[in-house]
Amino acid sequence: MSLLTRWPGPEVLGAELIRRYEEPHRRYHDAAHLAEVLDRIDELAGEADDIEAVRLAAWFHDAVYQPLRADNEERSAVLAERMLADTDLPPETVAEVARLVRMTAAHDPEPGDRNAAVLSDADLAILAAGPERYAAYAAAVREEYAEVPDEVFRQGRADILRALLHAPSLFRTAPARERWEQAARHNLETELMLLSGADPAP
Repeated sequence: MSLLTRWPGPEVLGAELIRRYEEPHRRYHDAAHLAEVLDRIDELAGEADDIEAVRLAAWFHDAVYQPLRADNEERSAVLAERMLADTDLPPETVAEVARLVRMTAAHDPEPGDRNAAVLSDADLAILAAGPERYAAYAAAVREEYAEVPDEVFRQGRADILRALLHAPSLFRTAPARERWEQAARHNLETELMLLSGADPAP
């Protein structure tokens, strides 16, 4: 299935978003990642209050992506506000899409924020991938930060992994916790050991 067929708005806007996800500097945050997030959202659709807003937010959540910038989510949210203002979507839906995109900067939805919980869980579902897919994901992330020296990257990546592992739960919806929490924590712990030079547990 063409990714464009999954875009719910004007074709010209969907094509522009896909062009962005196909930028050559992307190794993980690309069109394949967008398709995976949309698949996971479909799995968790019953957990959201406004699943269409969640799907739209997925399309925009990495629409602007430069690895060394800290404001990608904000710039992506602004892009969503600008592009969706020219559609027939109600202003409150546009605002919700932009809010959800901004949430992905921290992946820390407020309790009861069902839309944000679904988007966050779908975006983080890669953490629970099988060993080969997870290794490919980790390698692709490293490629996106090719300009960063190994020691600096390892330290920064390890800090991110530790912060994730210290969270009470990586996932906010009950289905995601049941399906993905254990595998995700195992993957994170394994990667952290590899970054530190230790032998991973069997």
